[in-house]
Order: sequence, then C-alpha cells, then structure tokens
Amino acid sequence: MGSETALQAPSEMFSFNVLTSSAAVLAPRLGRVTIAGRNPISTPHYIPLTSRGVVPHLAHDVLRDSTSIGSLYIGLEDFIEKQHLQYKKNSLPVPIYAVPTAPHESALRKFICAQDDLLLIFGARREPPIASAPANTDTSISVLTSVGYAQLEAEEYLGAIQRLNPDIVIGLADLLIGPKPGVKRRVKMVDRTHAFTTHATDNLYETELSEHSRSNAAYFAPVLPLENTQQQLYLEDLETDLRPCISGLALYEPASLLIVPESLGDLPRLIFSGPETPYDLLREVELGADLLTIPFLTNASDAGMAFTFVFPAPTPDTSTDSNARTKPLPLADDLWSPSNSTDTGPLTQSCSCYACQNHHRAYIHHLLSAKEMLAWTLLQIHNYHTMDLFFAGIRQSIERGTFEEDVRAFQQTYASEFPETTGQGPRLRGYKLPTAGRAQPRRYPPAYGRLDIAAGKFADSQSDLATPDTGAEGLEEHGFAEKV
Repeated sequence: MGSETALQAPSEMFSFNVLTSSAAVLAPRLGRVTIAGRNPISTPHYIPLTSRGVVPHLAHDVLRDSTSIGSLYIGLEDFIEKQHLQYKKNSLPVPIYAVPTAPHESALRKFICAQDDLLLIFGARREPPIASAPANTDTSISVLTSVGYAQLEAEEYLGAIQRLNPDIVIGLADLLIGPKPGVKRRVKMVDRTHAFTTHATDNLYETELSEHSRSNAAYFAPVLPLENTQQQLYLEDLETDLRPCISGLALYEPASLLIVPESLGDLPRLIFSGPETPYDLLREVELGADLLTIPFLTNASDAGMAFTFVFPAPTPDTSTDSNARTKPLPLADDLWSPSNSTDTGPLTQSCSCYACQNHHRAYIHHLLSAKEMLAWTLLQIHNYHTMDLFFAGIRQSIERGTFEEDVRAFQQTYASEFPETTGQGPRLRGYKLPTAGRAQPRRYPPAYGRLDIAAGKFADSQSDLATPDTGAEGLEEHGFAEKV
C-alpha cells in the first residue's frame, strides 16, 4: 500500500496554477497547466481526441499550420491487438513498444510523429470508449482492439507508460459503460480502482526505483462516477497516502465535481463525460472543470456541420423585426443543405480560420456531395477554430466576473440542440461500428479474393456475350455484323 512505501512526486516539470482567488470553491476558475518543453494550456480548455494518435481528418502539417491545437488525448487500445500476447510468447516486441528512443525521448511521440511541443495525455481506452463484452477483472480491464476484445493487464499498462513516456497518464479505473451498476458492482468498482491506483503509484513513483525506471509522467487519479459515500475510503487515501504522487484528477461525470475533497481542490480536473452540446460544456465549467473532452466536435464535422456559436453570445440586432430576434440561432449549419449549393459566403461571417478565408459554402457543399475527404478536413479546421474562440471567450468571461450572466445570454440566444443530420458522413472507423457479438458477419466484403473464383464469376457473367473466337454466324446471333 502507499502508506508502506516511500513515494516521490511524479515530475517537477509538471505544474498547475489556479489563477482565481480560491482553488476549492465549486465555481468556474482560471488556471494554467505547464509542462517543460510543451505548450502551456490556459484553463478551462478542451483536449482534442485522436484515432490511433491522429486527430481525425487532420494531417500533421494541417494540424500544425491551420489549427491552434496544443495537446492530444491518445488511447492505448488503439495500438494493441489481440495478437499482442503472441508477440510476447515469441519474444517479439509489440510495434509501438519497439520504437528506438534515446534517454528521455517519448516512444509514443515518435510513433505517432507528434510535434515536440504537443502535450500528450495517455489513457488505457479511447474516448469515448466503446462498451466491451468481457467484464473487467481484479487485475485487468476489458479493451476493444482493432481485431476484437482483449484484457489489458494492469502490469502491461504500467509497462506501456514506462516504455512510451507520455506527459500525462490517466489511471486505470473499473468503469461500467452502459448499464447502471448494482450495489455489489459499485463496491467492486471502488475496490478495484483503489487497488489499480495504489499499485500504479507504488510502481511508477517509488523512491527506491532507479531514475530510468521511475516515470516522469504526471499521474491523474480516476474518480468514479459514484456517490461520495461509496468511495469515501478511496478519496481519503487520495488525500493522504497517495497525495504526493497525484498530479490531477480524471472524472467521468459532472456530478463527480461536487465530491472532490477540498484538500484536492488545487489539482487540475480532467472530465470525460461525453458532452453533447456547448450547454453541457458550460455546465461543467460552471462546476469547476479545468480540462474537457468534446466527442461531439468530430461527430459534427463528420455530419457536415459547421459550428456557428460564439461565447459570449452576440448582442441582438435591433434593426431586425421582433420575430427574427426571438427565434433561437442555430448552433451549427448543415452544409449538406441544398441552400448552400450557390452560397459563396464563408461558413461564418468574420471567421479567420483557413476554411473561411480560402473557401466558401458552395465549394464545401460540392465536396460533401462528391464525398471528397477535403470537405471534412475543412469542416474540422473550422470547428476546432470555433472551439478555440469559445473557450477563450469563457476564460475572458470568468476573468471579468460575468460568466453567469453570459451563460444566461447564451441560453437565450442559441437553440438547445444541434440541427438534425441530413447527409452521410465519411466511412465509419472500425471501432465506431456497432458490435453484435463474436459471431457477427463481416463488416466489409474482402477487397481481394482467390483468382480462380473471380475468374469463374467473370466467365459466368460473360456467357451471353460474343467471344473473340466466335465466327460470323455467332456474331450475327448476338446482333453484330448483320448482313445487309
């Protein structure tokens, strides 16, 4: 246990400073996350989500030149496969673990070719996670890899942390995705998560470890989406024995912000709650969230939606009629709509993103209709730019002390939901497709097959056609070379 082992703070290079007057009050607050050599993050802010280490639709050079993204969240289950046990059996390294690195280099950063100044946040599962059929155990959690379900052992996860050397690590948690856990299941969730956290801190930050073995990653301890009384002993251990090696907290629902102990109020709070609209983001910021994940951002881009909201909300134009002023503004515009086919205006007026400065609505509408990948790239650039401005407006509002008034004005100005999707998105990534059990049919037909089978099908399809060795009579039977 942590009380029996001398622990050391994970990294002196990591720091979080609360810039508002109180760190523990349940209220919106300003802060700053700093890691040596990485982009500092002013909070509240969002953490971009990746698929296999890449922001969907954004190549590395596009991300660098056309966005202000300064951090990435990466899930280990994107890189391990069911065959990773076979790799171990044959003493062959899993590909992501085999990247050659110099001391203090990050194998994760080199494997995904990330910029040196990007802050990398590493977790066991992708976000949002997909429900896995096998249950978690006392020593492992269930993950959904690219080739099926697998069990990720706690020891293997710690080994991945030490090999890959990310900047921030999200601790393992026994989470039940989907159905609500029963009483016995909740007790088991707390016990397992407590054991995972204690085991990780003992093996990553023990003072007796060599400098090479001790991790430099900042550890964010999970707080389960349960009531305070159900995980009281675990929270008390975070406050006392485990406190020296905890750099932040990872939460999984907004209500968990209400149970964060006062003594842990100075730690950054990263929340994985799966918000569905900007209203959910504002509620989480109002409760004191510092870092937030936004799955709906890429989902909106996939659906052909361009964000149109700003914070604080624009002042109503008194020159328009009263009916127009009382109608809520949409949170996004659907670029699939035929009304965009001849619209040469930008996605939003006065937007300075690359997409709005160089292309117009009609062009992006055409790209969507033609299923060109560039359409989703341009929408992703615009939506990330809009989200940057959204959080910048939130921070300025908190600094001015007008956050509550600005939230009310936002609620009165914009619709409560995104418009309904009308078009088709890009081809679904494998983990986004619904799972139907182990005997489910193939998702896609094979791209290649046996040559003799293909040749036989071709021969059958050609049986009613004339062949090159057919004579004049045969050609005449098929309608060719009719005699005049």
